[in-house]
Amino acid sequence: MSVKLGFIGTGGIAQAHLDNLKRIEGVEVVSFYDLDLSRSQAAASAWGGARAFADMDEMLDDTKLDGVYVCVPPMAHGEAERKLLERSIPFLVEKPLGIDSALPAQIAEQVKAKRLITAVGYHWRYNEAAGLAKQLLADRKAGMALGYWMGGMPMVPWWRSQAGSGGQFVEQTTHIVDLLRYLCGDVSEVYAAYALRVMDEQVQGTDVPDVGTVTLKLKNGMVATISNTCLLPVGHHVGLDLYTDKGVLEIRGDGLRELTAEGSRFRKSKTNPYYTEDEAFVYALRTGDTSRILSDYADALRTHEVTIAANESASSGKPIIFE
Repeated sequence: MSVKLGFIGTGGIAQAHLDNLKRIEGVEVVSFYDLDLSRSQAAASAWGGARAFADMDEMLDDTKLDGVYVCVPPMAHGEAERKLLERSIPFLVEKPLGIDSALPAQIAEQVKAKRLITAVGYHWRYNEAAGLAKQLLADRKAGMALGYWMGGMPMVPWWRSQAGSGGQFVEQTTHIVDLLRYLCGDVSEVYAAYALRVMDEQVQGTDVPDVGTVTLKLKNGMVATISNTCLLPVGHHVGLDLYTDKGVLEIRGDGLRELTAEGSRFRKSKTNPYYTEDEAFVYALRTGDTSRILSDYADALRTHEVTIAANESASSGKPIIFE
């Protein structure tokens, strides 16, 4: 069965998905929409045989699409998802789901009512290191976790604006929050402290905090701290460390390191998690079987709500407790 796909947004992450989709048999990308028509035209030309559109409604009504990728900046969510829901078109949407919690909650209710196939771009779940850590946790008890996203600032204008990106914890570190939830369960309480120390002096228009630390309590009794910074001139730690009664599990993008009383063992991740994510979505569109999708809209909303709660806590100076 051929699967016909469309793209809303044609930036860098869209190109990553397109590279993967070219390797999946029976996939046709037939339409592209972007606010910048020249970008959608370039994407359509590179794919071959696809059409570029200057109007989103026209794109969605031109051809019967089996699914759509929504690859827009955080502040731009809402319009695309609503139009897809109106037409009952399944979609994969890149994280974060927005810059607040109200809009994604509304979309989640409509997704549930429509029983629509959805996926969200939390690709760390598809990393072999995450899958292996999940297996290992079955016979050990985790007590605490430390998470990190320590690096530099992406140099796109919307990212450095709180109104554009929601800030680093919402836009970037959300991957680590989601990984923690995937492996250890849901969060019951959040307390955050942020500051803007350097980047407002270096990059004009910056108002997002460039350092932050968030303490979380989990429903299973664990505690965790996830810290991030975007002020570094070099890349540093990105990942999650789990402290258990049998040792430490260090999860990184390239693999898993297990530290036990017997020594250290590193297992390298060999597959591309983005490809696995895309293959799972296409498989669901073909078969209706969503079991390979590791993050749907409803689950991703819970991760998103934690990151928004962190922003609220940093602003108020008070912990946020989930019911």
